[in-house]
Amino acid sequence: MPTFAVIIAAAGKSSRFGGCQARDKKVFQELNGRAVWIRTAEAFLGRDDVKQTLIVLSPEDMDWFRDKYRANLAFMDVELVEGGAERCDSVQKALARVRSDIEFIAVHDAARPLIAKDWISNVFETAAQCDAAILATKISSTVKRAENGVIRETVPRDQLWAAQTPQVFRRQLLLDAYAARGKRQPTDDAELVEQFGRNVAIVEGSALNLKITTREDLRMAEVLLDVLPKEKNLEALHPFGTSKGPTAGKPKWLFDS
Repeated sequence: MPTFAVIIAAAGKSSRFGGCQARDKKVFQELNGRAVWIRTAEAFLGRDDVKQTLIVLSPEDMDWFRDKYRANLAFMDVELVEGGAERCDSVQKALARVRSDIEFIAVHDAARPLIAKDWISNVFETAAQCDAAILATKISSTVKRAENGVIRETVPRDQLWAAQTPQVFRRQLLLDAYAARGKRQPTDDAELVEQFGRNVAIVEGSALNLKITTREDLRMAEVLLDVLPKEKNLEALHPFGTSKGPTAGKPKWLFDS
């Protein structure tokens, strides 16, 4: 069985959420009785293939976090890592703490608490086959490119995907991609691997895997909790489900870096 470390990125500023102090940040808000970050971490903790879980936090939040969640941390097998100025800086600091015996590294947004275990399994399995894989959803809306509030172009959407997390990579591949990044600040880890010249597989995810950015997103997440797939695959309950068989969990699309 391949082994995985999970880096949960929780060091963001939450500027669009309106969080100035730690207690106001989106990942520390309660989602139906439990903090967003706890719901996120719980999706990975307890998996047999996850051998290390790291939570990356802003340095200014660290003392508050340890005090606020002391009781939770006593029972959760997680390591806390001080983040950097930008997301990539934070992930790179966590990479330095990943154990050398780990084969794959998954990076997941702490603000995506609605991640089902089946989706995690699918992207883990694909990464084990292809070395690099992410969850993503097809763009269904018409996409416009605009300048100064005026439409300049309607962008063809047939090959467009919205990237999600987890994004999962063979350990050495991700380390090498970060070592080569220089001063670049990409918005996700797959971009670094693409720029490093390696293919990244896309595993079709779900729109339910919402990233909480605004307070409206948090309200939406509260509603979606009730329809989130449980550990048993939803399609196993459907007589016409297609998740079984040789194509289960296979990448939907490969793109050249």
